[in-house]
Order: sequence, then C-alpha cells, then structure tokens
Amino acid sequence: MEISSKENTQFFSNNTILPVDRSSFKSESSASKEKQSCCGGIKIFLGALSFVYFAKALSGSYLKSTITQIERRFDIPSSLVGVIDGSFEIGNLLIIILVSYFGAKLHRPRIIGAGCLIMSAGTFLIAMPQFFMGRYRYERFPSTINSTVSISPCLQDKSQTPLSALEKSQAKINAGCEKEAGSSMWIYVLLGNLLRGIGCVQTVAIIGPIFGFLLGSLCAKLYVDIGFVDLDSVTITHKDVQWVGAWWLGYLIAGVISVLAGIPFWFLPKHLPKPESRKDSSTSSEQSKFITEDNKDQHKSYQQQVKIAEMAKDFLPSLKNLFGNPVYILYLCASIIQFNSLIGMVTYKPKYIEQQYGQTSSKTNFVIGLINIPAVAFGIFSGGLIMKKFRISVLGAAKLSLGSSFFGYLLLLSLFAMGCENSDVAGLTVSYHGTKQMTDYEQALFSECNSGCACSKNDWDPICGENGVTYISACLAGCQASNGSGKNTVFFNCSCVGTLQSPSQSSSAVVGPCQKGNECPKMFLYFLVISVITSYTLSVGGTPGYILLLRCIKPHLKSFALGIYTLAIRVLAGIPAPVYFGVAIDTTCLKWGSKRCGGRGACRLYDASALRYVYLGLTLVLGTVSIFFSVAVLWVLRKRSSPQDETLSANGERGTCGTKSRKDNFVNSDRLIQTTYWPEKETRL
Repeated sequence: MEISSKENTQFFSNNTILPVDRSSFKSESSASKEKQSCCGGIKIFLGALSFVYFAKALSGSYLKSTITQIERRFDIPSSLVGVIDGSFEIGNLLIIILVSYFGAKLHRPRIIGAGCLIMSAGTFLIAMPQFFMGRYRYERFPSTINSTVSISPCLQDKSQTPLSALEKSQAKINAGCEKEAGSSMWIYVLLGNLLRGIGCVQTVAIIGPIFGFLLGSLCAKLYVDIGFVDLDSVTITHKDVQWVGAWWLGYLIAGVISVLAGIPFWFLPKHLPKPESRKDSSTSSEQSKFITEDNKDQHKSYQQQVKIAEMAKDFLPSLKNLFGNPVYILYLCASIIQFNSLIGMVTYKPKYIEQQYGQTSSKTNFVIGLINIPAVAFGIFSGGLIMKKFRISVLGAAKLSLGSSFFGYLLLLSLFAMGCENSDVAGLTVSYHGTKQMTDYEQALFSECNSGCACSKNDWDPICGENGVTYISACLAGCQASNGSGKNTVFFNCSCVGTLQSPSQSSSAVVGPCQKGNECPKMFLYFLVISVITSYTLSVGGTPGYILLLRCIKPHLKSFALGIYTLAIRVLAGIPAPVYFGVAIDTTCLKWGSKRCGGRGACRLYDASALRYVYLGLTLVLGTVSIFFSVAVLWVLRKRSSPQDETLSANGERGTCGTKSRKDNFVNSDRLIQTTYWPEKETRL
C-alpha cells in the first residue's frame, strides 16, 4: 500500500508538473522575444545618440580649430572672434528652458532629431559666407603675381609703373570697396554658431573633438578658394601669415554628419518597451519615464495645476537651501573661475602656438587633436577609476580635486620659460640698423634706406632678406628690381637689406617672412610635453570634484543644483571668457592689417613676449583664484566632518559632507562615476 500510494503521488505530481512546464516555457519564450525587441530598440537609440554626440563634438572642436582662419578671412580682431565663439552658449541658453520643460512631455527622439537638423542648419550657415563674399584677396605687390609687366617694388616715381597696371590696381581697389560689405558676413558665422547652441545635445563623447581638430588640420592645408581659382596662381603657402585655409569645407562636412545623425530619431517610438521581467524592478525615475510606456500620462488637469503650484511654492525655499550650503557655493565659485581659465586657454591655444612658435594652422590642429585631447580623456578616466578603486570619501575627493588643480597650474607656470623670441622684423621688433626697436613702430617703418621710395605703412607683404631680417614689404626694404613670379619671386638691389658690417651693401630677398630662430623648434617640443602632462593633470580632478558636488547636496535638490551649476558655467564662463581673452590678446598686436576701404583689419604680427605673458598670465591668475576657493571648500569640509568620518573613510567606507546629513547626502559613488558629466569636458585641454 505504501508503494502504491507513492506511485500514485508521483504519477499525479508528474501530470501536474507537465502543463506548468509548458506554460512557463511559453512565457519564457515570449519574455525572451520581448527582451530582444527591447534591447534592440535601446541599442538603436544608444547608437544613434552616440553618433549625435560625435557630430556635435566634431563641429564644436572644428570651430575652435578655425579661429585664426575666420579672423583672417573676415579681417576681424580676436575680441570679435571671441564673441562668435561664445555665441554657442548664448544659443543654448535661449532654448534650454523650453527643452527642459517640453522634453519630458513630447516625443523625445523626434526632439533630438529636430535638434540635429537645427545643428546642421547652423553649421551650414557658418560656411555660407564663402559662397557670397567673393574670392579671398591677400596683400601682394603686383610683381609677385604672374604678370608679363615688370614693376619696380620701390616706386620712386609713379611714372615708372605702366598706366595700365596702375589702372588695374585702382580698379581692383574700387571693386574691393564695392564688396567691402562682404566683410560683415562674419555675422552669419555668429548666427550659425548660435543655431548650433540651440540644437545642442549634451555630450560626453571624446572622439568627436579628436576628429574635429584633425579635420581642421586637413582643411587648413587647402586654400580657401579651392575649386574656384587656379591654385597655380596663388603666391602664398600655408606657412604664410596671410594664408587662409578651406575653413568652410569642414562645416559642410560637419553639417552633413549632423543631418545623418538625426535621421534615425524620426523613426523611433515615443517610448521604448520595457521587458516584463523588469516592469516591477526599481529603476530611476528618468529611466522609467522614457523606457516604459507610461499609461499614467493622462492625469487630470487640476492635479497638474496643483503639482505646478507646489513646485513654484517650493522654488524659493529650495533656492535658499541650496545657496545656504557653503560647500556648494564655494565649489560653484571655484568652478566658474576655473572654467574661465580653461575656456579662454583652449579657445586661443591654436593661435598661441601659431604666433609663439611659428607653426602652421594645419600642424597646430593636428597636434591638439592627436595629443592633447586624448590626454584629457585619459585624465577623466583616471580620476573616475581612482575614486572607484580606492573608495575615496568626500574629503578625499576634495583633496584630489585640489591637488589636480594645484599641480596642473604649477606645470603651466613652467611654460613661461618655454617661449620664443620675437622674429626680427625691420621697423617693428628691430630697427633697420639691427638694434632693438624702442620707438613708435609706425614712425620707425621708414628709414634713410627707403626714404626715396613711395611706400605705404599699411601694406603687409613680408619678404625675408638674406641677412635673416623680415621686411614688411619689398618697397620698405628698398628693393629696386625683381626676378621671377609668384612664390619664386626674388628681389634684388634692396638698399635696406645689408649686413651690419657694411650697411651700404645692397642684397636680395625672397617672398615670405623669415623663419623663427633655431631654438624655437626645440622650445615647441618642450611646450608639447608640458602641455600634455598639464592637460592630463587638470583633467584628473574633474570627476572627483563633480562627485564632491553631488554628495554635498540633499537628494531632492540634486537636479536643481546641477541646473544652476550648468547655467552658471555657461553664463559666467562660456560666454565672457573668449571675449575678454580676445581683448587682452589684441593688446599685444604690433602690426594691424588694413581693410581695402580703410579701417583696422586682423592682426598680422604679435609681440611674442607680450602674448606669452598675457595668455599664460591671465590663465594662471584665474587658476590661482580658483585654487583659493578650492582650499576654502576643503577647509569647510574639514570643519564639518568629525574624526569618526576620517576613521570610517580610512576603513574603506565612503564619507559625506557632514555627520548630520549623512543619509541625505549619501550617493553611491559607482553610479556617479558612470553618469558624471563635466560640462564641455571634451574641449578642456
């Protein structure tokens, strides 16, 4: 009986188990299909979003790589270029509130797609002036242009010049005056960058800037009017200070990439389906809003009004609570000042390398894209890895952030000793007799050796004498004859080009400025090494500083605090820094270009020593002030923390900003490291 009962029990149990197994198999198969469809949708979304990040970062870094090209093409000073660069942040501020409010209510993928279209429209708009303002005209004496007419550079008497040549020259000037309004087309560049800001999506991509600067390096080697003029007729090379590369070509490429990046978002659903197995799991509110099909969107209108009223009522107390946090305020001030330093330094870094070390725009952009930006990426990664591996407390994060800034700016201090001397330019940096120039440069451009020539002090057509001195023009060098044409022109009987031992000896000169001294290439190599180490060191502190910010804020205020932080960085650093850095750099100009119809154009030559002290000095002063605020943050944290916190953190537990608000301020550092966003970190070099 016992055996039969056991058999019956086993029989019934087997019979009852079978249907359960089938149903579970069906549910598992349906769940796996649903999971596959969900994962596929998420992968498509993440892939498309990554491509958008790449497109945005590429166009942003390409703009910085073309700063000097835009300045020369439109004959504008550095201060105005700074306004153009800051217009991106202005455009972002115009739309950020609307996107933040309507983004959660509307079709998010299509909003991103629309943003990509706006970005591409702005990028195309930046390139449009190239097709409407005529061909680029650089200053060249007629004898250096392919011509059958031989003209003496030193016009002792205008009767020496054939009438037809004078008429043609005057006709070109008049034609240039008629099209002088084209120089104001830099406004389209500003508006285009403004649109890029409106269509901006936040980016953490680091590969985009690398390709952006490499693209800038490639386009800088191509002549600005490539495809429109005969390149054999171009008498300057990419090493000439008047050279303007095909700056517009990269914007067309970036615009096309932005359009392609936005296409997939127009075909994605408003909500991505969530697997059954995870519908009851705990996820973040932001994930649940987007990934799940939210059937609770249809709330009653009065409930929404009550919620908005409660939020408005809680705004001022939240703001007061936030600004009553000394750690937050001090860190915010430190970040604003530090980003002023970094944004100004990065914006004009290509210009500084070109003017200080005599490098071409192409080589400068190549070096920044291939060396500096990977160092920044590695520094950010290292900072997050250190925080995660050693489970560093808030106090430790503050120390790491402070140490990173301190040693980074200390390394930057050494760059003062790694500059090049001014090139010897007759009448500007040295006198015509070889001594250092001390008087007003405009009055010193004329000397006894060129007193018999009818020269203009506004010309900029540099030639290199065989004595190693650069002369502003062949006329001011006192050259009486020339041979050849274009890039191969050689000037003879130049009365101002002579050795110091025999000033009366007449010598020859060739087209283009003389190269920097023999020590300059070595100094440039030292600069690159220190610059890469500095970029890495400063970037290491980015992640710890940001985690410090988040851990010292109550959970319900984190979103609000991050919004205030980002807004302050954009308004008080992203917009003004390029402008006043540009104004300061303009004060170091030795020779301004002249527009065809009068007025000051772009700077042709900078005082290398003054530029070094202004550029590096302003960066270091701002960095030093930010360090003082960081020290104050560390002091407040030490004051608010107890010895028990130090003991706990030493034993491997994560500390917070204070013992009283341990639960409110605690945030899992692993999650923070994964979601850390350092504003515009892809361009901080």
